[in-house]
Amino acid sequence: MSGLPVAQVLHRAGSWSGAAQSVVLDYEARFLRRKRLVTEAGLSFVVDLAQTTSLDEGDALELAGGGLVAVRAAEEPVLEVRGPLARLAWHIGNRHTPCQLLDDCLLIQRDPVIRHMLEHLGADVTEAMRAFSPEGGAYGHGRTHAHEHGHTAHAQDHGSDKPAQDHGHDHGQAHRHGPAQSHDHPHGQGHAEEGDDPAHRHRHDTDHAH
Repeated sequence: MSGLPVAQVLHRAGSWSGAAQSVVLDYEARFLRRKRLVTEAGLSFVVDLAQTTSLDEGDALELAGGGLVAVRAAEEPVLEVRGPLARLAWHIGNRHTPCQLLDDCLLIQRDPVIRHMLEHLGADVTEAMRAFSPEGGAYGHGRTHAHEHGHTAHAQDHGSDKPAQDHGHDHGQAHRHGPAQSHDHPHGQGHAEEGDDPAHRHRHDTDHAH
């Protein structure tokens, strides 16, 4: 990658202005530290940030030799979720699943386990191709719990053989994760009512050490 322009400075959306080329990336591709990218105009460049960073729609990367490259969210496979949005968003958040809040629906990545849970709760769930820019969490920019542990809740609920990873953030209760992903907090705290959530019952039957 030698000889290519290098971008080591990130400007968050709303903090920059002026002309810029653009690079189109999906949700997973926008989580990076060092990577070769190509703009829509065909310019190859290298992102070389100080730490792994979640890029958002509207951010801009500054090239060392001058010039900006704006980040655009690519269309990707998602689920549009409609119904009682506040209640559905609570259950989605309880699964630590990345979620984008829109006026008329919620957007999440396609996941059969989460879809089944939402439909059981009365949601109208449809597949779509849309740009996906989920909420960044209580502390601003950054990935949510689901990204840290794998791409979907499906991998967690069905015994992924990958080693457990540290959270790197605080959910309000301490967690100790071993191969079974056991939790050390009381079951009555921080989770959906088990009567409402079949996915949660499955997790308690298989994932928790009692």
